Order: sequence, then structure tokens, then C-alpha cells
Amino acid sequence: MKIYGHPKTRSLRAVWAAEEAGLEYDYHKVRLMRGEHRQAEYLQLNPGGKVPTLVDGELVLTESYAICSYLGSKAHGSDLVPHNADDRAPYDQWCSFAITELEQPLWTIAKHTFVLPEEHRRPEIMDTAEWEFARAASVLSEGLADRPYILGETFTVADILLAHTLLWAANRELAAEQRNLQDYLQRCTGREALQRANSRETGKTV
Repeated sequence: MKIYGHPKTRSLRAVWAAEEAGLEYDYHKVRLMRGEHRQAEYLQLNPGGKVPTLVDGELVLTESYAICSYLGSKAHGSDLVPHNADDRAPYDQWCSFAITELEQPLWTIAKHTFVLPEEHRRPEIMDTAEWEFARAASVLSEGLADRPYILGETFTVADILLAHTLLWAANRELAAEQRNLQDYLQRCTGREALQRANSRETGKTV
């Protein structure tokens, strides 16, 4: 199994999930600054030219949500992905929320800061995006309440997606103001699997 990624991108989610699941994998760094994500060899795997990409035998996956859920499902004796329908429903809800609501304004900010060609950037959208993120963070805070993880006592892939997005925001000086989200982020980012994932991506020992 191979995971293609680059530090400080969504690929950290995939590597974190693999470490939580205790799976063996090869990590391949895609050097974005050198344009390796736009070379033909990589585009055959991921036509969008983004990271992460997962290759497991004949299977190729290119979206972090799908990759993390797949890796969680492969973990033996793990609850990273719920097994029954009653638990799977809120899991899917919060995974979708992480991608479509909590992350979306952060990606908008990134696109209009450095991703898009300059002629397509709209700096005036920043205030709206920051407002959207704050609104989504409030919804998450209410949903989390006083539980340690979003589904309760059990850490799942949904927490990987949510915590990584909160970390992304904090690194852009948009840290959530709610105390329960701050504690939640500290709880999730203190996990040993994340430390191993960071080491794997950066090559630095924690």
C-alpha cells in the first residue's frame, strides 16, 4: 500500500488514519514546489493533481475522506469506522460536515491566497469565508458538547477529519474560540498516531 502526500496538506489525514489503524504502507512525498503533482506519471493516479492519493493493489483513491474511511475499515478490531448502521449514520454526518462545511471556507481562503492564478483571486471574499468558518465552528461546538470525541468515547475517522480541519484553521490564525473545541483539538492532536504521522511526512523524529 502506498500513500502519496506532502507535509502540511490534507495528506496528513491519510497518514494519520493509517497510523491509527496500525497498517503498513510506503509513503511517497510528492514535491509540490517542484511541480511533481502535475507530471504525467502522477496525473495518471490523480488527474486532479492533488494529494493525498492512495494505491492499494489495483485500488486507487484520491479523496481524503474516502481514503481515511477505507483505511479505518481495514483496521482489524478497530472502531475507526463504525460497524453498525446506527453508529455509521452520525459518523457519515460529521465526516460530511467536516468536508463540506468546516473545511470549505478554509479552502476558499487558501485558493484566494495562493492556489488560484492571481487574476482569479478575490481578496474581498476573505471576510465572508472567515464568517462561514466561525459559523461552522459554532455548529461543531454544539454537536460535540462535553463528549471527548464527536461520537462519544470512541475516536473515529470523523475526528481525524474534524481535528485536522481545526488545526488547519489554527495554523491560519482562525482558531475556534469555543473552549470545548480547543480542548478537543488538544486531545486529538496529542495522540501518538498523529505524532508518528507527522514524523513520516516530514522525516523528523518527534
